[in-house]
Amino acid sequence: MQRSELTHCNSLPRNAYGRRNTRLVGLIATVCVAIGFTLAAAESKKPTNSKDVSKQALSEFNSLIGGWRGVGLPKRGSRTGAWIEKAEWVWDFDKNHVGIRYSIDKGKLLKTALLTYEPKSKNYRLRGQFSGKVERDYSGQMAGKKLVLESKPGDDGYVHRISVTRLNEKRTLVLFEKRRTQQNFYSRVAEIGYTRAGTSLAFEGAGEPECVVTGGKGTSKVSYKGKTYYVCCTGCRQAFDADPEGVLTDYRKKKAKEAAERKAKS
Repeated sequence: MQRSELTHCNSLPRNAYGRRNTRLVGLIATVCVAIGFTLAAAESKKPTNSKDVSKQALSEFNSLIGGWRGVGLPKRGSRTGAWIEKAEWVWDFDKNHVGIRYSIDKGKLLKTALLTYEPKSKNYRLRGQFSGKVERDYSGQMAGKKLVLESKPGDDGYVHRISVTRLNEKRTLVLFEKRRTQQNFYSRVAEIGYTRAGTSLAFEGAGEPECVVTGGKGTSKVSYKGKTYYVCCTGCRQAFDADPEGVLTDYRKKKAKEAAERKAKS
């Protein structure tokens, strides 16, 4: 409990004889204790380090994990210059970062990118490698369910923007735009309309397996000490294989906390 709250709780009214109202004292003390427990519980739910914070922020995109089939359209409503590509989003766990890797096969724009989160600035960052060996850094935030990322002005005289819109579990749009540094409006470069590969994995519902690493949708089995668990991508499989005991310990703590929270609400 903070000092200001303790001061407030000790500033109790007195009656005409200068004595504290004991009934009111008891009531206010109970409220103060309740506030203290609430603040302590809120603090205990916060991630303990920057990698945990990043992982929690990136879990927003668990619905993207997996393979996708995409159609690129330079012009809206026109098949002129269209192409077909494949893409995959996988978790990327490194000793220095937690991220989500976005890899594209047969794409005409982006080839690969790493999506990360910066706890200090509370911004998402994407470092992408494009056709022609062009590399570009983007940063931005969520706008509803859309992730909007913008680059700094480049040597080409343009500011570039990428918007990722998750329409549902089966459909995602990735829009590429650019504007001249001195202009305010963006012009379309192309938009990729993705459909989930193996759409049977995209249905939501109770009882579906859960990834023990990130809490996403479990689509692949892993085994440890004779028991079967699920992960959502190759990155999570590697993280599990590297430290199954640590992953399962964190997962059990998470499930125990969720169960306690559900019980408290019931």
